[in-house]
Amino acid sequence: MTEFQLLVDLHRPAERQGPGGDAETIRALELAGLDRSRRLKVADIGCGTGASTLLLARELDADITAVDFLPEFLDELQVRARDYGVADRITTLNRSMDDLPFDEGEFDVILSEGAVYNMGFEAGISAWGRFLKPGGKLIVSEITWLSATRPTELQSHWEAEYPEIDVASAKIEILERHGYSLEAYFVLPAHCWLDNYYRPMQARFEAFLERHGASDEAVAIVEAEQNETSLYEKYRDYYSYGVYVSKKPMV
Repeated sequence: MTEFQLLVDLHRPAERQGPGGDAETIRALELAGLDRSRRLKVADIGCGTGASTLLLARELDADITAVDFLPEFLDELQVRARDYGVADRITTLNRSMDDLPFDEGEFDVILSEGAVYNMGFEAGISAWGRFLKPGGKLIVSEITWLSATRPTELQSHWEAEYPEIDVASAKIEILERHGYSLEAYFVLPAHCWLDNYYRPMQARFEAFLERHGASDEAVAIVEAEQNETSLYEKYRDYYSYGVYVSKKPMV
């Protein structure tokens, strides 16, 4: 089994494939000031197994397109959507986020939580803007430095993992340069990382290693995830996901 297949196997049972929380998603929706007088059309790009998709289906009167390039994650989402009784509101799309078949001005809302890094923040928000209606809302969470300086160990790790990591002011400047107006910004609190992502993942390690005979490849993945968790526990005052809520101009 390849490293990629092992990562899919580790994360497929998870409610979330990255930091986040229901309360924080609801807060972002409230800050977006959505027009709830009519049925909305929403895209959740990089949806994973659907934590945010399911919440959107419960909270909004909306038709939701859930996009992910991993069919295994979409299979999990469909099972959970049926369990929650919201399958009729969700259409899944197995597609890469940089190759979307949507029409211009198709959506009222585009949501992407902890996923835009796969194509890069600027590339993502630039490409997706044409799919929003005039006045449509873009809600994106993005790994963000919380201070102008940070420890060398942390800087080196994240610059190797994601060179586009930056402070919020730089991300906001990118949004504005691509025609968006920022409506709100907030930072995910520690429980979104620890309680909702890292701790559940750590609880899956033993079974994961057993499934794969504690192979060198599986052990390496666990060690890498543990290292990332330790970095967050040590340096969480320096970075988090920033949630950026912005609006496409009316004209």
